[in-house]
Amino acid sequence: MSVEHDLVSRRFTVAGSGGTAVLAYAPAGSGLVELYSTFVPPADRGRGVAARLVEAAVHYARAEGLRIIPSCWYVAQWLRHHPEHAALVVH
Repeated sequence: MSVEHDLVSRRFTVAGSGGTAVLAYAPAGSGLVELYSTFVPPADRGRGVAARLVEAAVHYARAEGLRIIPSCWYVAQWLRHHPEHAALVVH
C-alpha cells in the first residue's frame, strides 16, 4: 500500500482492500496547513493505514516548511505519540 498525494484535492490517499483511506488537509494561513480529517474503511482499520497517511502529511509539511494544525482527533493523537514532530505543531 503506497500513499498518494493529490495536491489538487488536498488529500493523501491509500487504496486498500476495503476502499480508499483519506487524510484531508487545507491551507490555514501563511505557513500553516490544517490536517482536519482521516477516514479508513472498516475492512482496513487496525493495519496502520491512518498512521501512514499522517506520516506522509508530516513529511510533506516538513518539506514545504509548513506548520501543522491537527484538528482531526487521530492526527492530534498520532502527533502526541511522536514528539519528534512537536516543532511542527501549532497548539
